[in-house]
Amino acid sequence: MAEKEQRYQLLLAQAKALLDGETDLVANMSNLASLIFNELPNLNGTSFYRFKNDELILGPFQGKPACMHIAIGSGVCGTVAATLRSEIVPNVHNFSGHIACDSASKSEIVVPIFKNEQFWGVLDLDSPEFNTFDEIDENYLKQIAPIIFGVKEIVGKEN
Repeated sequence: MAEKEQRYQLLLAQAKALLDGETDLVANMSNLASLIFNELPNLNGTSFYRFKNDELILGPFQGKPACMHIAIGSGVCGTVAATLRSEIVPNVHNFSGHIACDSASKSEIVVPIFKNEQFWGVLDLDSPEFNTFDEIDENYLKQIAPIIFGVKEIVGKEN
């Protein structure tokens, strides 16, 4: 576990450095999706979904083509949007209503993203292996995802 923590501490520092001073949300989502996808092992998808018009709409991502619209309450991402709580899914085939955007996905983690304490969307990571994600992933991804809004907004809010 120490290796995983170290990888995430480095990723968090890289994300802050990469997005420091950039205010364009699309540029930040694009670069952060790429950074996560290329730095974390065993991923086949990293996607941002924005909450808009009472649904989740695909934003910048890395991986195979992804679902563009997800209803609130549908699949893992829609469940997170409905509950506003992270979901760690060790085996997506056991998740009722799972949406298979990429049939190679076997496990998934989705964390909610908040801006000014309002639900904004989700960060969705998929893996082609079972049991990829745990609470360490959740802890760090919840810190990393809001960096898309700017480094200055999150400085001092970490534990």
